Order: sequence, then structure tokens, then C-alpha cells
Amino acid sequence: MAGKLRWGILATARIARKFVAGLRSAENAELVAVGSRSRKKADAFADEFDIPRRHGSYEALADDADVDAIYVATPHPMHKDATILCLQAGKAVLCEKPLTVNAADAEQVVAVAREKGVFLMQAMWSRFLPSVQMARRIVESGRLGELRMIMADFGFRTGWDPEGRLLNPDLAGGGLLDVGTYALSLIGYFFGEPTEVVSVAHIGESGVDEQAAIALKYPGGRIGSMTTGVRIHTPMEAWLLGTDAKVHLHHAWWRGSRLTVLKDQHEQETIEPPMVGNGYNYEADEVARCIAAGKTESDVMPLDETLSLMRTMDKIRAQWGLKYPFET
Repeated sequence: MAGKLRWGILATARIARKFVAGLRSAENAELVAVGSRSRKKADAFADEFDIPRRHGSYEALADDADVDAIYVATPHPMHKDATILCLQAGKAVLCEKPLTVNAADAEQVVAVAREKGVFLMQAMWSRFLPSVQMARRIVESGRLGELRMIMADFGFRTGWDPEGRLLNPDLAGGGLLDVGTYALSLIGYFFGEPTEVVSVAHIGESGVDEQAAIALKYPGGRIGSMTTGVRIHTPMEAWLLGTDAKVHLHHAWWRGSRLTVLKDQHEQETIEPPMVGNGYNYEADEVARCIAAGKTESDVMPLDETLSLMRTMDKIRAQWGLKYPFET
């Protein structure tokens, strides 16, 4: 890769605006194009963010020779087709989480990326934040002793809109795929893939999971627990519990926050790692680093781990009897 990584944005949803804001703080990024299913929407988005190239279809964006990497920002059920479209056009892809709606679709997407030898990463932006990376270094230093348990939580109360993305089963709505995946990914970052999963959920009137609690067992007897939801405010905190000490990731841990190392009630250290930009820049930096190094996937957010995450979410939904209308 010579010069800055040239980015295209596929779809103009709210999350795309956050990523574009992050690109302004990225170390090696240039925003050059946007594509939408509507030329009018593409033009409006491009005008808002001063993007020189705008396309009235996803296909046109994927075929744009001046684009190196594409950020996929569609609703969940469209991730698979949009990502495959871009990969087949030879474009590196950063696809918003979850990579797809289920493991079978994720396996198809990963197979295309590996067959084509094109970079692909799930956009789990919290994974790359300074606070989460600091927690990782603390664990690896042995300061906590043996890490035995992780508790993670992410839930919020959305308004009642059964046609909107969060509560609509046709759009793979519900807490698990939208925000629960953050908590599950945090636990998996340290523990890998669970050997046992036990979960309960309230399936609301619209047919999606409004709130849920999940317990996970990992090799060596390690345990993870998580709560999530889209119709209930939760503490939004996480804890890494070791045999000698613990780490507390404070409120809104998933977007970068303070963390405190606690040995006991009298021995505490609070750390607030400096953060550049809005946080989305760190995942963009990772894509640029990997591509510059000739890698087709990230060591920090590898594809095999993404597949593991999708398999676990499939198991959880199976326990709830939750299947989206478009799933065969």
C-alpha cells in the first residue's frame, strides 16, 4: 500500500457517521467515496462530509478503482451480501458487527475472503480502544494472578418502534446481535470459545430479545457472565476477576473509559488511558496496519474468533427459540 488507505463507505446509516468521524483521527486514512442504494442519499452524505466520490449503488462503490477499503454499515441482514460484493471486487472490508446474522452466513463470507486473499475484519471497535488494550496488558502481566471470571454488561432502553432496526425481527433486531455482541466479544477476547452456554431471555411483543442473561463456561473451569438488552437500562460495566486482583472497566466500557485495578479495598489504582478521536479510528488504524503488512486478517480481531462468536450467538438464540423470518 502506497500512501494513505483510501476508504469508501457502504450505506449511510447512523453508525457510518460515527465511523467517518473516527476516520478524521485515523493515522493513515483518506475518505474518498460513499455508496448508497439511492444516489440522492449518497449525494447528501457526501455533501455533509465533503466526500469527493459518490455512488448510487453498492456495486458502483465496489467497482470504484480509487477505493482500497470499504466500511460496510448496512443493517445486520445485509452484511453478508454487501461484504461478499466488496470482497469479490478485491476491496478490503471492515464490516460492522455482527459480521453476519448467523454462523453459516459468516462462514460463507470468510470463505470468500480467504479464497480471494482479501483483507476482512469484523468492526468490533471496542476491542481496539486504549482502555480494553490496557486491561489486556494488565492480565498478560500476571498482575491479577489467574483470570477466572469475567462479567460484562451492555443494555439500554430504546423507544417503542417495532418497525425500527432494534425491535424488528426482519432486521435481526434485539439485544444480543446489537449490543450483547460487545459483551460476548470482550469475554471471548480473554477466554476463547465457550464449552457450555446457559441463557434466558424475554422475547418481546415484536418478536426479538428485549433483555437477556447469559452464563458461559470455558476450558479450565473459567466462567463468563453477561447481561444485555434494548428495553432496559443496565450498568454498562465489566469486571475481570483474577485470583489475586481484579479490573473494573467503568460505565460505558465499550466506548472507552476509566479502569481500576483493585487488589483489595485499600489498594486501588485508577487508570484513564488517553484516547484520540471518538474511538472508531483505532479499528481503521488496525486495517491500515494489516494491509500495509500484507495481512489478510487481524491478529487482534481474527476471523476464526469472529466465527466462534457467531457460533456462540447461534447457540444462545437456539436456546430462546429465536429465529429471524428470513433464516431458512
